Amino acid sequence: MKRVVIKVKGRVQGVSYRQNTLAQAKALGVTGYVSNLSDGSVQILAQGGQPAVDKLISWCHIGSPSSQVDEVFVAEDEADDIYLDFSIIQL
Repeated sequence: MKRVVIKVKGRVQGVSYRQNTLAQAKALGVTGYVSNLSDGSVQILAQGGQPAVDKLISWCHIGSPSSQVDEVFVAEDEADDIYLDFSIIQL
């Protein structure tokens, strides 16, 4: 099981980035969440099999059709809470 926190910067709010991330994560079988942050970026917590999480990370560099991704930061996450689904949340 791989678990990461991803922060995506650029034009990623108001362009369906979260909805597209939700669809990608569900298609890959990744659990966790996606949320807008107050600084204009998007944060994703993704957990699942390594190949699936890696594919989601790769997708984050491209994003939704209307987005403009400038930077993607990925950090391993050591927390042990379990997510059973992937959802859009407010932090």
